[in-house]
Amino acid sequence: MSDLAITGLLVLSLFLILGSGVWIGLTLSGVAWIGMQMFSARPAGDAMAVTIWGSASSWTLTALPLFVWMGEILFRTRLSQDMFKGLSPWMQALPGRLLHTNVVGCTIFAAVSGSSAATCATIGKMTLPELKRRGYPDHMVVGTLAGASTLGLLIPPSIIMIVYGVAAEVSIARLFIAGVVPGLVLGLLFSGYIVLWALRNPDQVPAADAKTTFGQKLAASRSLIPVVLLIIAVLGSIYTGIATATEAAALGVVGSLIISAAQGSLNWATFRDALLGATRLYCMIALILAGAAFLTLSMGYIGLPRHLAEWIATMGLTQGQLIAALAVFFIVLGCFLDGISMVVLTMGVLMPTVQKAGIDPIWFGIFVVLVVEMAQITPPVGFNLFVLQGMIGRELPWIAKVAAPMFLLMCLAVLLIYLFPGLVTWLPQQMMN
Repeated sequence: MSDLAITGLLVLSLFLILGSGVWIGLTLSGVAWIGMQMFSARPAGDAMAVTIWGSASSWTLTALPLFVWMGEILFRTRLSQDMFKGLSPWMQALPGRLLHTNVVGCTIFAAVSGSSAATCATIGKMTLPELKRRGYPDHMVVGTLAGASTLGLLIPPSIIMIVYGVAAEVSIARLFIAGVVPGLVLGLLFSGYIVLWALRNPDQVPAADAKTTFGQKLAASRSLIPVVLLIIAVLGSIYTGIATATEAAALGVVGSLIISAAQGSLNWATFRDALLGATRLYCMIALILAGAAFLTLSMGYIGLPRHLAEWIATMGLTQGQLIAALAVFFIVLGCFLDGISMVVLTMGVLMPTVQKAGIDPIWFGIFVVLVVEMAQITPPVGFNLFVLQGMIGRELPWIAKVAAPMFLLMCLAVLLIYLFPGLVTWLPQQMMN
């Protein structure tokens, strides 16, 4: 049976099982079992048991539930209100004024969350009612929040980076460091868009609040101190080599519990809800990762990744053409799958091809995170769109439309890291050597 026929059969099986409503993790395991049972000599049951146990017991993966838990704890604190109070006095002088609190707030919270959905919900809880009350246009408020909240994936600690690191077998600490500069560049692109819009539409920008002195601004910024200290503790311990990603995640959980207790929002109900929320999300991710690990093994036995790499090599694509093709592939795939599923489903097949093309796996990881970010705001399966729909009650097509400029800015960010790969690779080289 030809590779094309085998691939077609497995893809058809994948969509049929998914379409029947089976969980993604179980679907991946089912397709892997079909492939191994039909096209491999190795017993599928034995391979599945060994692979799933191996992926579930990975020490590297322990950072993931801890970072998820940290984000869940902070989601239930007064952090969002404190951040708005600390940020808003500094934004008044910029064109676009308080619209920048969406971008800056998301950038800061992304550094302690790791999830774009959590970033969207937390910062949206802060900015949506405040900006609406002050008269900022809905399309700009919602659009900039939809785009900026995707920074939760790019600015470390990032759940999707941990998933990629485990799937592609690359250093998670290096990935975290590599995401800093592209994350800041993307944040600047979002803020730059707000500035340009404000200069072109000055009549739509509400008047500034009463002027505050420098001392008053500093006094308001005191509410940012807890989250800044937590960022320094978590990321600083990784970048200086004091702690691994897992140890830093444990430090982050302790820090977030301390912040929650200091604010008076830590009680048995919030502790239980945060723990259960993190457990549910991690169990979903772990099941997907286990299924993907078995699928990767199955594909290896069938030989599809090697044959795909050989086929792409015969096409004579340049690095740029391969990156462009993969960007389109991920954007299309993102219309139907969530980011984690996209990464775990494709890495086993794509990594041999990427390595054969001479592409740095750390750079490729940041590229993948950027294109997965785009998937967060593309219908019909855009997680951030769903979060925003639940918060504001507007129809999904309208939210996708107002988020479209942010999607184009992400495309520009992908082009920038391709033209200037040092944006990704320079910082890890400086800090990890």
